[in-house]
Amino acid sequence: MKHSDHHGRPFRILTYNVHRWLGTDRKISPTRIAEVIAACEPDIVALQEVRAGRTRAGEVDQAAVVADKLGMDLYFQPTIRILGEQYGIAILTRHPAHLVKSGRLPTQSTKPSFEKRSALWVCAEIEGQKVNVINAHLSLRSGERRTQAAALVGSDWMGHPDCADPAILLGDFNAPPYSRSYRMIAGRLRDAQLSNSHGEPQPTFHTRAPVLRLDHVFVTRSVEVVNAAPVRNTLTRVASDHFPLLAELRVRSHAKADGADRRRRSDGDLLPSGQNPV
Repeated sequence: MKHSDHHGRPFRILTYNVHRWLGTDRKISPTRIAEVIAACEPDIVALQEVRAGRTRAGEVDQAAVVADKLGMDLYFQPTIRILGEQYGIAILTRHPAHLVKSGRLPTQSTKPSFEKRSALWVCAEIEGQKVNVINAHLSLRSGERRTQAAALVGSDWMGHPDCADPAILLGDFNAPPYSRSYRMIAGRLRDAQLSNSHGEPQPTFHTRAPVLRLDHVFVTRSVEVVNAAPVRNTLTRVASDHFPLLAELRVRSHAKADGADRRRRSDGDLLPSGQNPV
């Protein structure tokens, strides 16, 4: 059987913390972020720290402007609302898609929090194959971050019966590989940078001195990683304080059958806890 019978065509997915469109030069430029994204030619984009909405009459919705420039559909989940403006996470896609779920992640705070950490789940159809995509931005506090990581691999999100393989969990996890939060997720899903045959995993933060790998793309079993790495160039070094992380992926042709089996099981194609991804 030919190779093409086993695999679909590659597609590109990007995760990018855009820092409210604020670059390291202290300039706010949604247009510059759109240029960074366009140069990566992604099919799907997960954004964090997105500034949206309008503060004054005559101002534009910056998130909508970026989506329009890219020719992509926008799905947005607010995490902060201030004076008529919103900040949050977003998914952009150039493929047919629908919103499955958006909602808050668990918090350990007993007081109202300024930023409500959230996740956003969209199901996209890429050349006839449904692909579940969940974007998340986790807490800076380690204990709360662990609780949120557990929720993401639990029955409400990646472990949900409707989150059939192939599925992708990505975003800014504020969790380097040595952290318990990262290990909790990587024990159930595959880290795309670790599956990359083109080199060692590279840090994504800070663009002035990249030393931390905080942004990740995790995939389920039927998703083959062709390549995954931060995009580093003159423009990405100034556009935000995070580098965009770009993954080229391909879904094995048996994913549809795996997805049907996944829906019949409560824990789906997540690996059993303690089993290493392969």
